Amino acid sequence: MFSGFSQSNSSENKQPNIIYILADDLGIGDLSIYNENSKINTPHLDKLAAKGMRFTDAHTSSSVCTPTRYGILTGRYNWRTPLKQFVTWGTSPMLIKDDRLTVADLLQQNGYKTANIGKWHLGLNWALKDSSLEIESFTGVQDKYPIEQLDYSKPLKKGALDLGFDYSYLLSASLNMPPFVYVENDKVVMEPTGISEQKRNENKYAYWMKGPISEDFKHDQVLPVFVDKTVSYIQENAKDDKPYFIYLPLPAPHNPILPIAPWEGKSKINPYADFVLMIDDLMGKIFKAVKDSGEEDNTIIIFTSDNGCAANANYGVLKAKGHNPSYIYSGNKGSYLEGGHRVPFIVKWPEKIQPNSISDATICTTDFMATCADIVDYDLKDNEAEDSYTMLPLLLQEEGYNREATIHHSKEGVFAIRKGDWKLIVSPSSGLNAMGKPLKKLEDLPENILYNLKTDVGEHVNLAEKHPEKVEELKQLLIKQINDGRSTKGKVQENDPIATPWVQAAFLNEK
Repeated sequence: MFSGFSQSNSSENKQPNIIYILADDLGIGDLSIYNENSKINTPHLDKLAAKGMRFTDAHTSSSVCTPTRYGILTGRYNWRTPLKQFVTWGTSPMLIKDDRLTVADLLQQNGYKTANIGKWHLGLNWALKDSSLEIESFTGVQDKYPIEQLDYSKPLKKGALDLGFDYSYLLSASLNMPPFVYVENDKVVMEPTGISEQKRNENKYAYWMKGPISEDFKHDQVLPVFVDKTVSYIQENAKDDKPYFIYLPLPAPHNPILPIAPWEGKSKINPYADFVLMIDDLMGKIFKAVKDSGEEDNTIIIFTSDNGCAANANYGVLKAKGHNPSYIYSGNKGSYLEGGHRVPFIVKWPEKIQPNSISDATICTTDFMATCADIVDYDLKDNEAEDSYTMLPLLLQEEGYNREATIHHSKEGVFAIRKGDWKLIVSPSSGLNAMGKPLKKLEDLPENILYNLKTDVGEHVNLAEKHPEKVEELKQLLIKQINDGRSTKGKVQENDPIATPWVQAAFLNEK
């Protein structure tokens, strides 16, 4: 536990405000501070990095949306839950269980005002017209409420307010998933009166499913609406005696890719690049609000992404223009390869973090919860944040970051484990390559794929046959961290309810 936390006079002796910004499907190579060959200039995010710490080896706990969000808010790997692969839907029930401590609970219980603004995508327990169809908790991706049964006139049965947030303004899932309504706290802001028809343009930049839509919901305005709500929250709470925590999961640059004026066409590359420019400019608006609030020195700002860039950004066009969202890494969203889960991760905390500092430590987005616990001097229990390690020593450039290994998880439920320079991918049965197309038949894939990222960062040469001892070492560590129900030290915990079929077949019979 970190001790000796000192407050500056300018902070009025309160804990630091915390703003956690999570982009959606933004590649590590999309920020110019990370990519010397980037054709997209991101000055506001680059400046954030210059004033804080940039991590070069940061990873999401999954290479798709929902699982990463679960890990951020709970400090626990998603595959320990019933969500073993893929994501939830706009009408899925809540994934996070009632007895699970979240980072919002933790901070709320330690004197913080807490707000969730943005794309939720963790399931909501909607009120239904026929209550006999209610699902109490998420048990798998097949769980969905019938969208025609949603009763928008009644409060949610369970939402963000039940997970430690004092205030919430959210979109239930991705911007391409109905229902297309805003939910403020536990109520729909405006009930849907129309149906938004399925939209798909010829380049697939703008696609969404058919579903109910309210009059106040405009797809291309959702990102600005969330940013404006965040700015207002900062302005309203800056001088409060209590510190605040804002969790801001952006709906962009995830499909539908919808840049608006003055950003539309600004990149001269494609709509995706325009959308990234729009995000950068809007982040500048948030950073200015923090500065104008007078509490910049006592505000932690974290910016990252939930996974790598998605294929519908049109890699062909981007690469033809000399831009690679995955930078020097193979793979993208959904993949167990680095481009699927290695993401930008920037932390700014004036007077605590040395400006323009860089950390090459391997971190995971699950580490946020233990870091917050360290900041407020809270001792995590054995059944809390089982896969979270405090990053505070890294931020303060001290010893003490103790992550032994990091487990990666693909869209299809394929596992990889990283320790030091070595990365082992086991039973890669997704049959997908980096671009989401069939790679080989399952029987043609090797049982184990071993890469040395120090000498082969692009993951091209499988060294499994040359280093069977390393394969066995990493496999046994993966088995242990799966079966222990945790990767941190502490009492063994139960997974919920059992590991994925891939894990069961590959590991549990080898105990």
